[in-house]
Amino acid sequence: MTPTPGWRNFDNSPSVRLAKHPLLFRLLSGVGLVGASQKKFIAFVRENEINFADATNRLPLGADCVQVLYSCHMLEHLVPTKAERFLQEAFRVLKPGGILRIAVPDLRILVDEYLASGNADQFVEKLNMVNDKPNSFRKRLFYLIVGERRHQWQYDAQSLCALIEAQGFVEAKALAAGETAIPNPGPLNLHERSHESLYVEAKKPAR
Repeated sequence: MTPTPGWRNFDNSPSVRLAKHPLLFRLLSGVGLVGASQKKFIAFVRENEINFADATNRLPLGADCVQVLYSCHMLEHLVPTKAERFLQEAFRVLKPGGILRIAVPDLRILVDEYLASGNADQFVEKLNMVNDKPNSFRKRLFYLIVGERRHQWQYDAQSLCALIEAQGFVEAKALAAGETAIPNPGPLNLHERSHESLYVEAKKPAR
C-alpha cells in the first residue's frame, strides 16, 4: 500500500495488527511465521502510522464524517457480498456529496493482453485467484493467521460502476489515471498501479 500523508490510512493485513503487538510479533518471528518481507512491511506500518480496519465490518469512523474515501486494490480481495458490505460502510461514513474513489485490477486489460498473446497460463496467473493448498503444518498455521490473500472477484468499468450505484452512490464513472473529481487531492497518488488499474469515482447524494 501507499499511505497518503495527512490522510487516515487503514489496512486489513494481519501485519498491521502485529505491528501494534510487539510480544506476538516476537513470538511468531521466533517460530518462523514472519518472513523478511513481512518484517519489512511491519516496520513500514510503524513508520507511517497505518491502522488496522476491517472494511467489511465497521470502519472506526462516524457517520457523515469524511469528504473522500479512497480504496486501492482491496475490493477484488472480497467476495461480492462483502464487497457490498464495504460499499455500504463507505456510504455511511462519507458526508453527503462526498466522493468515493476505488482502484482495482482492470479485467479488461487482462483480457486484452490474453487476446493479444494467446497465453492462457499467463492470463490465469495474472487473475491471482488460484491458491495452492497449504501442505505442511507451518503453512496451514500461517494460513490460519493470515487468511486468504488472493483475489476473490474481478471487475471491468461497467460491472464496478453498477455495483457501486447499487449501494446508493450516484454518478459512478471510470476515469483515466491522473483524473479525479476530488477537490485539491494534494499528495494522493492518482496514478497508483496505473499499468493494471481501473479507477472509478462516485458520489454520495447531497441532501
